[in-house]
Amino acid sequence: MIKLLTIALAVFFPQLLFAADIGIPAVSLSIAEDGTQNYSVTIQILVLMTMLTFLPAMIMMMTSFTRIIVVFAILRQAMGLQSTPSNQVLVGLALFLSFFIMSPVLDKVNALAIQPYINEELAPLEALRAAEGPFRDFMMAQTRESDLNLFLKIANIPDVSSAAEVPFSVLVPAFVTSELKTAFQIGFMLFIPFLVIDLVVASVLMAMGMMMLSPVIISLPFKIMLFVLVDGWAMIVGTLASSFRM
Repeated sequence: MIKLLTIALAVFFPQLLFAADIGIPAVSLSIAEDGTQNYSVTIQILVLMTMLTFLPAMIMMMTSFTRIIVVFAILRQAMGLQSTPSNQVLVGLALFLSFFIMSPVLDKVNALAIQPYINEELAPLEALRAAEGPFRDFMMAQTRESDLNLFLKIANIPDVSSAAEVPFSVLVPAFVTSELKTAFQIGFMLFIPFLVIDLVVASVLMAMGMMMLSPVIISLPFKIMLFVLVDGWAMIVGTLASSFRM
């Protein structure tokens, strides 16, 4: 990727190649005594800005965000609320809850990769490999073995002996598949009490001969009351936070 970015920079911004004349080492590569390659600050910033474009995808595919937002969406559907809470509220709550759940992983990344890189103890590529470890451990802990074996089989990769040998191209889709399965299992359990309320209300209206009255209008207040009485939000958030194996 570094070579491709360097070529693109040379094609679209050739004036940067001559920046050394004015004292700005825009594109430079230095090799340390131990053989590690160090790129100039300009290249490092360009790579960092490029990686930031993948940040939303990384949050959705490599953290707890997917499970949380799917459960919230199923909960809203089960209660019969079409747009309350709004998508912005659910995404914001899921995002900050993801930061809370991922805080141990982020602390490890900061200690193993970010701080050594800032202190110039690690090269950029070494810091990236060091940051990969905590995320790999978190994702492997949530991934089902059956899902992992499925994608290993699709990728024609033989059985691996350790988690470190699993490529990220296999681990990420296996992790997301496991997260979706877990989210739907939790959503199914959430749907049951609200479904019972809908059936009871529909049966009562049918017995009273009020077939023209929509059961959803009558059952919605009861479902909201039930959810409030059992302190539903605290229960769901606590369950989601404790469902992740660290």
